[in-house]
Amino acid sequence: MNICIVAGARPNFMKVAPIVRAIVRARSQGRNIDFRLVYAGRSDDSTLEKSLFDDLEIDRPDAFLGVECENLNELTGQVMSAFERYLQENPTDVVIVVDDLASTMATAIVTKKQGITLAHLVAGTRSFDISMPKEINRLVIDGLSDLLFTAGIGSQSTATREGGGQDKVYMVGNILMDTLRYNHARLKAPGFITGEDYLVFTLNRKALLADEENLSRMLEAIVSHAHGMTVYAPLRGKAKDVVSRLLSSMEAEGKDVSSIVMVEPLSYLEFGWLTAHAKGIVTDSGNVAEEATFNSVPCITLNSYTEHIETVKVGTNVLVGEDADALGHYVESMAEGYWKSSAIPDRWDGRSAERIVQILLERR
Repeated sequence: MNICIVAGARPNFMKVAPIVRAIVRARSQGRNIDFRLVYAGRSDDSTLEKSLFDDLEIDRPDAFLGVECENLNELTGQVMSAFERYLQENPTDVVIVVDDLASTMATAIVTKKQGITLAHLVAGTRSFDISMPKEINRLVIDGLSDLLFTAGIGSQSTATREGGGQDKVYMVGNILMDTLRYNHARLKAPGFITGEDYLVFTLNRKALLADEENLSRMLEAIVSHAHGMTVYAPLRGKAKDVVSRLLSSMEAEGKDVSSIVMVEPLSYLEFGWLTAHAKGIVTDSGNVAEEATFNSVPCITLNSYTEHIETVKVGTNVLVGEDADALGHYVESMAEGYWKSSAIPDRWDGRSAERIVQILLERR
């Protein structure tokens, strides 16, 4: 069995790494299974630093589609064209796609047009907001997929309700937990850690970055309610540029924003250590919120919804949308050490990749 695993962006590698290791393990046991890892972007993508693959203990992708553009429709077309050529040149029995990116949807469409079995990892996630491009991607990918690998009860119910039968939908658990558990003892403290309590702030959502007036209010809310605690912000790209500029403007107005400390982007193992040992996290990332729940670290998500509702219902996560006042309230609770009780959701046991590979082998 030849499996093609497609990663569309840097965060996808944290979710496919356990599958790569599970396939290698099954192959070493004499099972007829092999894989190739394909990246939708360019081989010189600056986000794919060598340390990422060293930290995850996997090799760099076997193939790069080489697509890089801002316009999502243009990107979709380019990925479809490049991935069609890839499948024509590389015999493939199953394609595994991850999450809900435009590149993920593009490779899913091509896979089905080529008559190849399509498996969707982290299927069944929904915001129920059809105005979101990613929601459209999710609907298309799940609708085309032959195998839907879901992370929890909520996504399992959605996938089943939308037409997935028992032979199609499998609740394999949260694949991100495989990576966290595998690397937990390997996490490395960043050099700037002093031993004092701190918060972590990450940001990436385009909507938040576009509304700079409200983002300024949110930054001020973090500073004013953190009670002087250091807030480490390992930001990348546009988020780094926008936040740095806003902090400079606030400082010029006489506001003390020195508690927010911008740090260079960290390696996977260093970032994992930073968030695992934080007093609290403010983020707009679903992955970071999931990791916070696993580590029992209080987490505030700057969004009005989450595709992984178990992080709210069972875990440490709270949603504040884009409300600076609500953000300030929860940052204060976080800084003072008052937070809701939490637990680890079902099937966050680190065996998701093992289940996925076993299902693929049994269906062969």
